[in-house]
Formats: sequence, C-alpha cells, structure tokens
Amino acid sequence: MNPAIFEGVWIPLVTPMTGANGAQIDRSAFARLVNFYLAAGVSGLVVAGTTGEGALLAPDERRWLVETACHLAQDHAPVVAGVGAADTSDAAHQIGSLDDLPLAGYLVPPPYYLRPSQDGILWHYRTLAAVTRKPLVLYNVPLRTGVALGVETIRALASHSAFAAIKECDEHSLTHLPSQVAMPVLCGDDMQLLPALHAGARGCISAAAHVRPDLYLKLLRYAREGDMVHATMLFNGMKPLIRRLFSEPNPVAIKAALASLGLCPETVRRPLMPCSDALRKAIDVQLEVTMAF
Repeated sequence: MNPAIFEGVWIPLVTPMTGANGAQIDRSAFARLVNFYLAAGVSGLVVAGTTGEGALLAPDERRWLVETACHLAQDHAPVVAGVGAADTSDAAHQIGSLDDLPLAGYLVPPPYYLRPSQDGILWHYRTLAAVTRKPLVLYNVPLRTGVALGVETIRALASHSAFAAIKECDEHSLTHLPSQVAMPVLCGDDMQLLPALHAGARGCISAAAHVRPDLYLKLLRYAREGDMVHATMLFNGMKPLIRRLFSEPNPVAIKAALASLGLCPETVRRPLMPCSDALRKAIDVQLEVTMAF
C-alpha cells in the first residue's frame, strides 16, 4: 500500500442510528452519508471508529458498515476500518472478520484500559500486523485508551512496512511528531489542525469535518501552498464551531449538527446520551455563521 494515500482530509464516519436508544443502524442514512462525503472530494473514510461508535457495534453491524462503505467508495476513495480492543486476540478477531474486504487498512489504538508498557504496546501491534497483509494506521489517543504511544515505539513500528501512518491526538505531539518519525502524521485533534499542518502533518482524520468538509479541504490547500495568512483566517473562523462540536462526548454534537443540516438522525446509542438542548441551540447558531463562509 502506497503510504501517500494516508494524507488529506479523512472523515471518521458517524454511524447513523434509529430506534429506542439507538438500537438499529439507519442503513439508508449511512449510504447517503458515504455518497455525500465522496462527492465532497474527501481523501478517505474511516468506518466504525471512535466517531462511528465502534465500541458499541455488534460484529455483524461492523461488517455491514465496512462492506457497504467499501462497495460505495470503490474507485473513489480508500476506506479504513476502526479496530480496537483491550484484548489483542479480540482485535485480531475483528481484523479477521473484515480482512476479505477491499480495505485500505485498519485504524488501531493501543489496548485500552490496561495501560500496558511500551513493550506491551509493541507486542500488541506486531501481533496484529502478523494476521493481515493490509497496513495498520497507529492511533495515539491517550485520553481514551489511558496510555500513550512513545516516540521510540512509533519509530520502531514505522520501520516496519506494515505500519503506514499515525493518527495523533495528543496536542503536544502534534507539533513535534511530524519531524520525529518517518511516517505520515494525520491530525486527530481538530483544534490543533493548523499548528499540526504547519509542523508537517500530512492531513487529518477529522470528526468536525463532517459539517463542512469543503472548509477542511480549503484549509489543507492553503497550508500546502504556504498561504498561512488565509489559512489562519479560515481556521480562526472555524474554531467556534469546532469547540461546540466537542463540548459533549463525541459524536453526540456531531450528530446533532448533521441532523440540523438534514444529513443524519441525531440518535446515539446508549450509554451515550442525546445532545443537550443548550448545546443544540448553540450549534444551530454557530452553524448559521459557519455555513455563510
């Protein structure tokens, strides 16, 4: 797999849900979303990741989502599947259940909750690399997993062709990591996107890009052209909405914004709870501003 595909603006797709407490996937809404973002010209799609409520999906639901995205996106954009577990064998089983599909790879965090040592993290990733020929994208998200990938760990994995890129969510690392490791760095913290791009990040996997993917594509173009004046002006205008989209657990506010835009139901699966009325109103106000850009 050419590592150059792991750049640009990637959308970590929400999973549209319906029914009491989000019991069912809204399949028609999911297909509409995939087609919408493909038409917008995004670089790739992540399915069943954090923003897709991946930890709450049953195996058959994950399979359907990934298979559908691959079918709709074929010849248009690469698709990566989110795979995560505390137990390495569980993560390996998830990969095995999807590995026959035409995926561009897997987005994989360290084992969560256990907080393993760096040697344990290396063992986890190398074990998973041995069960597939598809590339793995590292996912450093210590706020969720309770453990961070160290720079030396990332370097060790980057030396192996099985590991193609890293989604970095740590604010400090985003402005240092691109110059420290020999693999593409994708920004996973929307509020740090412009500093990350300035530091050498190759793109982003951005939940907030659901709302205005065109603005993210424009921002990336400005950054690539070295036009930091226009990039900064645009990014400063995007920040108020970004803040609101992450002021309640992801993807609660993202789905509320998409519902206001008529793109997706705002239903989330329990134990996630619906967006608060106050935040929904604030999002709608900010959407009016942002949609005028």
